[in-house]
Amino acid sequence: MAKTILVVDDKANVRTLVREYLDEQGFHVVIADNGQNALYTARQEKPDLILLDIMMPEMNGYEFMRTYRKECDTPIILLTAKLEESDKVIGLELGADDYITKPFSMRELVARINTVLRRTGKTPKPSLVIRAADIVLDKEAHSVTVNNRIVQLTPSEFDLLAVLMDSPGRVFSRQDLLKAVQGTSFEGIARTIDQHIRNLRAKIEPNPAEPRYIETIFGVGYRFTGN
Repeated sequence: MAKTILVVDDKANVRTLVREYLDEQGFHVVIADNGQNALYTARQEKPDLILLDIMMPEMNGYEFMRTYRKECDTPIILLTAKLEESDKVIGLELGADDYITKPFSMRELVARINTVLRRTGKTPKPSLVIRAADIVLDKEAHSVTVNNRIVQLTPSEFDLLAVLMDSPGRVFSRQDLLKAVQGTSFEGIARTIDQHIRNLRAKIEPNPAEPRYIETIFGVGYRFTGN
């Protein structure tokens, strides 16, 4: 079955160009011209992935994510004309899984879509549960509990925690984690992993300011302690 992609952009030419190209690549494409309409479309169509512009009227991309992330963990790739790193970090803080800066090539866009869909796909796999300290991560159910409390993670946060918990005690560099979590096509910067770690700690750590599970190894990267 074709994957459904929701394209959200206030510029009609961008929506048309992306829709036509993705149609040719075998995707089912639905569109919206602002964040408010995107909320309605996403709730009705239940897309497999969302391509989301940031600067839009009525409801911008950031506002859309603040609302939609409370309802669903559908992967989101930001389409941004902004070049400032801080703008990209805001998107990651709000739960974006990747971003691509305009203007972009259609081939690069499809490569990023396929990478994210592979990471978040629900293909059947053997049941695998990782337990460490008070955390239980179920790869098959795609669920995480901490002290028997269900924790809602974005796809990137879940994959990052799984990588760390699979090898407790191993120190991963930021580039190691970028490659393991996002794939080789990701436009990797250190701040990307740092932001995901901050988001993850806020959700699983008893006290994010004094991490118990995910330890920072200064100058190197991170490791899961499992203490």
